[in-house]
Amino acid sequence: MSALPYVFWTAFLFGLIIALAWAISKYLFAVYTGKKGRLDRLFDPIDKAIYKIIRADPSREMSGKEYFIVLLVFSAFTVALCFIILLLQGLLPLNPQHFAGLSWDLALHTALSFATNTDLQHYAGETALSYLSQMMALQFLEFTSAAIGLCAAVAVFRGFSGKFKGIGNFYYDFVRSVTRVMLPLSAIAAIVLVASGLPQTLGGYVTANTIGGGMITLPVGPVASMASIEQLGTNGGGYYGANFASPYQDPSPFTNWFEFVLMLVLVTSMPFLFGSMVGNRKEGRTLLIATYVIFGINIAIAFINFTGFGPYMEARLGAFSSVLWTAAATSTMTGSLNASLSAFSPFVIISALLGMFIQAAPGGLGGGVIYLLMYVVIAVFIVGLMAGRTPEYLGAKIIPQDVKRAVIAFISHPLLILIPLALAFSTGAAAAIGSGAVPNGYTQVLYEFASAAANNGSDFLGASANTLFFNISTGIVVWFGRFISIAIMLIIADSMSKRQRTPETGLRTDNMLFVAILVGSILLLAVLTFMPFIVLGPVLSLLQGFHAI
Repeated sequence: MSALPYVFWTAFLFGLIIALAWAISKYLFAVYTGKKGRLDRLFDPIDKAIYKIIRADPSREMSGKEYFIVLLVFSAFTVALCFIILLLQGLLPLNPQHFAGLSWDLALHTALSFATNTDLQHYAGETALSYLSQMMALQFLEFTSAAIGLCAAVAVFRGFSGKFKGIGNFYYDFVRSVTRVMLPLSAIAAIVLVASGLPQTLGGYVTANTIGGGMITLPVGPVASMASIEQLGTNGGGYYGANFASPYQDPSPFTNWFEFVLMLVLVTSMPFLFGSMVGNRKEGRTLLIATYVIFGINIAIAFINFTGFGPYMEARLGAFSSVLWTAAATSTMTGSLNASLSAFSPFVIISALLGMFIQAAPGGLGGGVIYLLMYVVIAVFIVGLMAGRTPEYLGAKIIPQDVKRAVIAFISHPLLILIPLALAFSTGAAAAIGSGAVPNGYTQVLYEFASAAANNGSDFLGASANTLFFNISTGIVVWFGRFISIAIMLIIADSMSKRQRTPETGLRTDNMLFVAILVGSILLLAVLTFMPFIVLGPVLSLLQGFHAI
């Protein structure tokens, strides 16, 4: 069959996503710069009530260090709250299936995972979690973690722009992220999903008769409200163990593509928002083009296949849909899946790993553009050295301390993958769950820790990784994977906000030449750093496949 219809459909989808993202970025700019709008009459009283309850002064400027500490402490508080809910689930209401509380290590892992926007699941939600746990623990964390990503990105934007007093106030950014962005957008999306057939009920699981005369239990619940924030907030954790491969969570082609758009629209709006906040839309356009060039390369890799080797197994939604979804979910750090990873050829897995290694094409909500600006700092510095000029970005000099910090953020990512990966094999933890063999077993464990370090959440292992080693190790990895880059980039942004701005005389960063430099730098860093990881896994699987052919 001709690939032309798929090309046109993909072009239409991404054209729609970019158009929606541009429109949403206008709204986001008003939200985070305090511009008055018609909706202020609705939201202002709510915001003021929240500030009063938490006794916060939203007008007080914070340093980068203070902003991060408040952000981190708040995240730790949400972890503790949700850990208690999951642990005591069996004693709490809204539990019609009478599920017992989770073990302490699984409860801790789940709380850490959802609080960091990772949503790596070592359980099947429909057989383990009550309605209360799904809503008050997991959905709550999906809102707060997405909002935290937005807050961190906006604070970094302010610092880089030099057009604000500093990087802002965490309480101001967080409250507005929840009340004015995540809640209304996810509510609209949830209404569309309910109208499209997704369950939204607290009435308990339903028992029905099958055609063959038997009985079947339908695990329904508040699914639509969770699916909407999963995709919008690049969370990805599913109500069901099968995630969006479940027909309850993704019942039709319409819901499949609607949820696909949700997954990409807010992350695509981030470069537009950056351009508006720095006062140069061309700068935002440069970042957008760079991320989508790399994203396009990832998608192209995912669709490479050979006759008789590595067939795509997804039948319900089609191979095209499942491959495109997986490439997008791992490039955006959403991590949701509408087909099993084991169904894909090694090319799809290579594409997924590259997306998680790079983290910025386009990356998770807030976190992706923060990581992209880290690459910008490194690229500008390298070009400055090559040209013999002082490196500058947006009129501010890039000092050696900025580059050292950015490199630390970059290096931390492979270390967070490599160290637990080595421990998993050296301690026998990988072999204990049947993932000790090379290349497939190695690929599964590599993917687990790459997904955790990138705060992605998709994985091969699922509930089989519900062991003490994997719960604790991935819990540690998701925490540091989330906050190291945020901490470092907030410090860099705070420092840049205090620097004198001069007319840009060095490398222009708002044209296609810089797009090429940035894309080349990112790909070079990714290949040099992560290629050995990939060679032992999916590349070896490819070589074995070629040999079999």
